[in-house]
Order: sequence, then C-alpha cells, then structure tokens
Amino acid sequence: MSTEHQKYSTENQADIIAGYAERRGFEIVKTYADQGKSGLRIDGREALKRLLADVQAGRADYDVILVYDVSRWGRFQDADESAYYEYLCREAGISVHYCAEQFENDGSLTATIIKGMKRAMAGEYSRELSAKVFTGQCRLIGLGYRQGGPAGFGLRRQLVDEQRRPKALLDRGEHKSLQTDRVILTAGPQDEIDVVQRIYRMFVLQRRSEREIAVRLNAEGIATDLDRPWTRGTVHQVLTNEKYIGNNVYNRVSFKLKKKRVLNAPDAWVRADGAFQGIVDPEFFAAAQRIISDRTRRFTDEELLERLTELLGRKGCLSGLLIDEVEDMPSSSTYRQRFGTLLRAYQLVGYDTGRDYRYLETNRVLRALHPDVVSRTVAEVERLGGAIRVDPVTDLLTVNDEITVSVTVVRCSQTAAGGLRWKLRLDAGLKPDITIAVRMDATNTVARDYYLLPWLDVGPMGRVRMAEANGIFLDAFRFDDLDAFFELTRRTSIRIAA
Repeated sequence: MSTEHQKYSTENQADIIAGYAERRGFEIVKTYADQGKSGLRIDGREALKRLLADVQAGRADYDVILVYDVSRWGRFQDADESAYYEYLCREAGISVHYCAEQFENDGSLTATIIKGMKRAMAGEYSRELSAKVFTGQCRLIGLGYRQGGPAGFGLRRQLVDEQRRPKALLDRGEHKSLQTDRVILTAGPQDEIDVVQRIYRMFVLQRRSEREIAVRLNAEGIATDLDRPWTRGTVHQVLTNEKYIGNNVYNRVSFKLKKKRVLNAPDAWVRADGAFQGIVDPEFFAAAQRIISDRTRRFTDEELLERLTELLGRKGCLSGLLIDEVEDMPSSSTYRQRFGTLLRAYQLVGYDTGRDYRYLETNRVLRALHPDVVSRTVAEVERLGGAIRVDPVTDLLTVNDEITVSVTVVRCSQTAAGGLRWKLRLDAGLKPDITIAVRMDATNTVARDYYLLPWLDVGPMGRVRMAEANGIFLDAFRFDDLDAFFELTRRTSIRIAA
C-alpha cells in the first residue's frame, strides 16, 4: 500500500483475504505487509523481499500464498517482474491465490491472459498517475507553493491553508497532514538571514572566494542548516539558488517512476518568479551571477574540458558537488551553462555517468552507517549485561574479554542483468573472531541483512563474493537483524547447587 487514501489499505486487503481463506478452509499462519510503500520497485518493500527470501530458502511453513489482487506484487513498469515473483513461489511448490480477482489462478489460458493484461494495466496506471501528479505539481509551483525538499539555510517551510493563511512552521522531517494544506518558503531566523546576506556581501563586495567564505564561517562556529561545516560547494549553492530572491524553480532534476535521476535542461524547468518574499537583494544576487559567469568566460570549451579531465583522472569520478569543492576549478553551474547539462560535459570527457551519483551518495551513507551500527551494537551488549571495548584506531570490538568482533558495511552493486552482488574483504591483519557484515540493499541506503562470519570458517578465504542466494555454507550465517549476535553475548547468572 502506497498511501492511506485508497481502497488498497492493508486492513481492507486483510479483511478480503480472511474471508477468502475462511471460504476455502485455509488457516492464515503468517502475514507479509508493506504499508506506505510504493509498488513501482521492489526496493523498500521489505515484507515482499522477506516473503521471497523465505520461499526460496525453504523457510516457508505454508502451502499457499494469498494475495489481494494481481497488482499487489507491484505496479512495475516491466510487467514480467511481477510474473517472475509469482513464478518463484510456484517453483518452490507454493501456489498463489488472488482473493479479489474474478478468475481462478489455475494456470489456464484464460487466467494467463487476464494476469498479463492486469500486470500491464497496473504499470500503465502508474504512468498515467505520474503524468497527472507532475501536471498538478507544476500548477502548484506556478501558484508559489513548495514541492518537497529542505528549505535551505536562512529559510523555513511555512504550512498554510487553502486560503494561504499561515498555520505553522514545519521542522526538518515534518510534513503536512491535510490534502488542502500547502507549503511555502518563508524567511528563517534573523541570525541566519544575516549570515546569508553576509555571504553575498563577502562574495560580491569583498570578492572573497567560496572557500574563503566557508573557512570564515566555520571559524566562527556557524553550521549549515544540516548542522554540518560549510564547504565551497554549500556556499556556492547559497550564491546560485534563486529561492533566496523569492523565485520558485522546479523540475531541475527528474526522478519519475522511481527510475534514474535525470538533470533537465533549463528550458524544461518550471518556475514562478517572485513567488514569496526573498531574503537577498535581487541586485546582489544578479551581481553574484555575473561574477560566476565572468569566471566562466576566462575558459574556452577546451580548457573547461581539460580541467574536467584532470579532475576525473585524480578522483576517478565526477559530480557537481565534487567539482564545486575543488579550488580554482570552474563551478558546476559553469559547465551547465556552457554545455547545457553536466551530463553532456561528462560525455565529452568520456565519463560513464552510470557511476556518478551512486558513488558519492553511497560512500556518504556507508560512512554514516558504520559508526551507527557500532554504537548500537555496543549499547545492546551493555544492556544485556555484557562488557565491550572499542579500539579507537581500528574500531575492533572486544566483547566480554572473550571474543573480538569487526563490523563492516558491504556495498551492493548490480550486474548488467540486474542481479545484486556484494564483495567483502576480510581483515587479515586483525583476524576478528566474528565479522559482522552489514549487506546494503540495492539502493545502498538501508541495511538488507546481516552475516555473522566466524574467522575459522571464512577468514582464510580473504575475500567473499556474495549474491542474493549463496548456498548453505554462507547463508547459514545470514540473519535479518543482529538479535542472534546479541543473544551470543548475553550474560547469564548460573547458580551452583551444593
């Protein structure tokens, strides 16, 4: 179920399924439900992935799977994907029943034709809905309403009713609850507004570079809206984003139907000038754009591409943020203005854009996830009465002065055929008794599962290559969470009887 406002609520589905089971004499022994999840891709559908994993691993203690209707597998743009998931169940000897459909899923020609048609209709429904939603979003942009995304430093998201009367300010992570409510941008605290205006003055009047401005702000203990240090890139974003002069700009980046993100050309942007009160003088903003544009004119196309090639050679990847972080490098907006889009500039230097955004975003997420897993592990072991030490240099965990544990987060990659792969390198220097391998999902944003790998069994291998299913040798160590590990570390008092 993707939203609350539809007949497909999990409660309604459960009622229909329960009635079907009662009529057929079935006993429901387990329920898999993905609430509030999009059906466009399997990513994020943790319950569906658990069902398929249980079926394929032979853990399914049931003979029949009851599904509300054909579209509940998902509204995939490739109709064969939902057919494939049903096939996996039938291949494991488990039949699939559709409780709200008017046909028996008995493998007959009629059932096969109807299912194929309904799968295609489910995907087409998503395509039509996407077009309608985009049209509605564009209209709301023209009316000055905000369509997603953080407000940015110096600004806040203001909740308003249908008459545009202010209701409340939304904090980070908060969303509107009524369909008739809307969100606009408004000025933030005066101290943040002063910082934004000061950034423009330092850049325009004092001709300080973005990096110099970032160093000054960090030295004064001023953090960004995400409570992070300022960088050349974050300062550049403040200097180039039109929201600071009150313009509403939308569709710079497209992410339709859960497909790859696309950077759109300026003529595809949707904009509303003067949609709300800006916090920067338009003349200062225009002057900043002229300075940035003048920096562009110092370089010919060949010089721009030469610098981009040098950066690619040093870093092995390219992105707008990476370009903006390099001193004396033309900004990412320079490349967009000169070549139309960043993607076009990447193509001209022979860079494969398939790795661009995944590379930086994945590294950021993995770096953030590792200390979180370590801290949660420490807290849970201590809660269960155990003792644990963390080596400040290697992050090696020593539990109860008995075993050593290493935590590693394993990146997920996809093959050309769409299969998922993980490559784990075991630490031969530390030789931990147990390696906790946190396998990321296909999006590399959340943990998919956990492997508790004993050094005695897998250590000599050095490197472990994993697929979605790895056979009993490896998958015997696989768990959906770390409860099994915490149970190993639990301390239990033992009475001695005289």
